[in-house]
Amino acid sequence: MSLLALIKGWAGETMGAAAHWVLLDRTIYTSLNNITLQISNGTTQIDHVIVSRFGIFVIEAKNIDGWIFGDEKSAQWSVVRPGRKYRIQNPLRQNYRHVRAIVETLGVDEHKVQSMVMFWGECEFKTAMPANVMREGYATYIKSFSQVVFSDTEVQELIAALRSGAMPKTLGTRQAHLASLDARLGSTTTCPRCGSPLILRTAKTGANAGGKFYGCGGYPRCKYTMAYQGDA
Repeated sequence: MSLLALIKGWAGETMGAAAHWVLLDRTIYTSLNNITLQISNGTTQIDHVIVSRFGIFVIEAKNIDGWIFGDEKSAQWSVVRPGRKYRIQNPLRQNYRHVRAIVETLGVDEHKVQSMVMFWGECEFKTAMPANVMREGYATYIKSFSQVVFSDTEVQELIAALRSGAMPKTLGTRQAHLASLDARLGSTTTCPRCGSPLILRTAKTGANAGGKFYGCGGYPRCKYTMAYQGDA
């Protein structure tokens, strides 16, 4: 990962943290920012986690300039800028691992954990996005969840568990997370999103019918796939 990417990522996370501080009632919502958790299949770094009686909100922050094309099911989204076009990982898929990390760490039901993606920067959506992917209005979205799912005591226990379970914010933690990320993305045995076994499958339909690929053993809940490079 380049220094520029790290700076842009930090800027997006910082903007998100500042906005949380201003727009959400701190007596109701507690924001934890840039936390790294050690889970069963490596580490995962989460930009923002907001804990409240109305649920836990797991937020992936993206600081991107340009036109953004994507949908909920695609593995990658496109970003178009003048003279340049590139792809990014579907942030909803990326955030699924973060949601699972929270569920595993805290032992809570997944339906009490909400995934959100916030885009910052001079960007514009060029395709329809799900309600939990947004450029603005995220505080309104969070506050739209009005059903109480945790007691006040449970909220304090969840916050304490996250603070005690998070790895220290040091260079060593960052390096360990990057090493874990490289290992997960290169694995042909374990799904990097949810930790389920990867299974070698054969496509039955479509342009790649008859071709082999790795698919997550947790399908249909997890739809991660990876190209098959052939036998060594």
